[in-house]
Amino acid sequence: MRKIVTLFVFSYLIISCSTTKKLSNEQINQENISITNENDGSSFEKAIVINERSELKGVGAEYTWLRQNYPGYTSKEQSLTYNKKKPYDIITIVTADGVEKIIYFDISKFFGKY
Repeated sequence: MRKIVTLFVFSYLIISCSTTKKLSNEQINQENISITNENDGSSFEKAIVINERSELKGVGAEYTWLRQNYPGYTSKEQSLTYNKKKPYDIITIVTADGVEKIIYFDISKFFGKY
């Protein structure tokens, strides 16, 4: 009986110490962001298309894109809007050199999906 209890306690400790792997925003698959020379995020027509299928991953992909393309930026504001019945996130940032930029993200593939 004592061996069974010891085995049970040991198994419980092993299971309770294990964790699920959480991906940082940097580890989000870059294939889920559509960028071409025409998609620079400067307008609705040139919005960065996020191909994620859930809001959590989609928002993470937006901020990963911002960190990679504007290192050292700070966020100023973010808004949700619609253009031609599609949802867009519009994020205003200040670049590391002090330039204010407005970046458009097409979030139609993940908006409202959990």
